[in-house]
Order: sequence, then C-alpha cells, then structure tokens
Amino acid sequence: MVDVRRVKLPGVGVLHTFYTSDGGKVGVIAHRSGHSDLITFADDGDGPDVTKVSLRLSEDEAHTLAELLGGTQITESLTALDQIPGLSIDWFTVDYEDHIAGQPLGSPAERGIAGLTVVAVVRGDSTNPAPAPDFKVFPGDTLVVAGSPEKVAKAFNFFRTGAAKAKVAVDGPPGI
Repeated sequence: MVDVRRVKLPGVGVLHTFYTSDGGKVGVIAHRSGHSDLITFADDGDGPDVTKVSLRLSEDEAHTLAELLGGTQITESLTALDQIPGLSIDWFTVDYEDHIAGQPLGSPAERGIAGLTVVAVVRGDSTNPAPAPDFKVFPGDTLVVAGSPEKVAKAFNFFRTGAAKAKVAVDGPPGI
C-alpha cells in the first residue's frame, strides 16, 4: 500500500505526495480553482542532472489521467464529499506531545463536540473504520474526521490541548 501524505496549502489547495518503489517522489497539488499540478521531486543527493517535472492539468485532464492510471469511482466520490458546503473532512496526525496521544478516543459528543464524526483511524498500513470510544490513539496515528469546519477546528484543538473549546477570533462591532 502506498503511503500518501496530505498537506493543506492555505489559499492554494492540498498537496498529496508519495514515494515510488524506485525512490522517486511524486506530488499532486489540487488547487481550489479546480486545476491540478502533477510534480516530481528530486532529493538533494540526486545531483544536478536529475530531471524534474511540473505539469499543469485542467480538471478534465486530471480526471482523464486518473482514469488512465486506474482511478476509481470511490476516490472521485470522496473528493466530491469535500465539495459539500458546510462539510469538512480532514486528517489529524497525532504527535507525541498531543493530548490525545496514548488516550482512548472517546466520544466527540461526550467531549463537548457534538456533530463531529471520527470516520477512521489510520495506523501504519491498516485502517480502523468507525473506531469505538475505547480505541486507544497513539503517536503516528492519523484521525480522519468529518463535520462542520468549526467542529473540526474544535476537535483538533481538543486533540492537541485537551481543551474542549477552540479559541476562535470573533470580530465584534466597533468600539467593543
């Protein structure tokens, strides 16, 4: 199974990267505007003669390439879920210093985050869909969550700090 890393690029979109079996690094930047960039990376030790590629694809071209490479309807369906207004699907990778590390997952509603679902916990090459509240979370695990953007932010704050309330800046009327 290929290990795909996902990094949000604020104001741009999302970068997905993975290493090929021969040591190459491939990335796709999915821009918010709909187009994608297919890129390859060179390691520092590869030297100056390494060919790097960056290719901009329209949305239709990206779909065509995915079909040619064996893309599935499931992947497309999950991508479409990311387009539903008010729904955010995001990944949280647990670090050693995070509050949730070494703790049972618990129920988001019991932790003051009603309306959020932990869809799965990814650990190494295995996925644990719909984990039970007693599922113990460890550093390196990736939690896949779904909910409103506000609930996701609140959950991530809890996972990091243990605080159930995220500190969100609110602009009040002038003079307050």
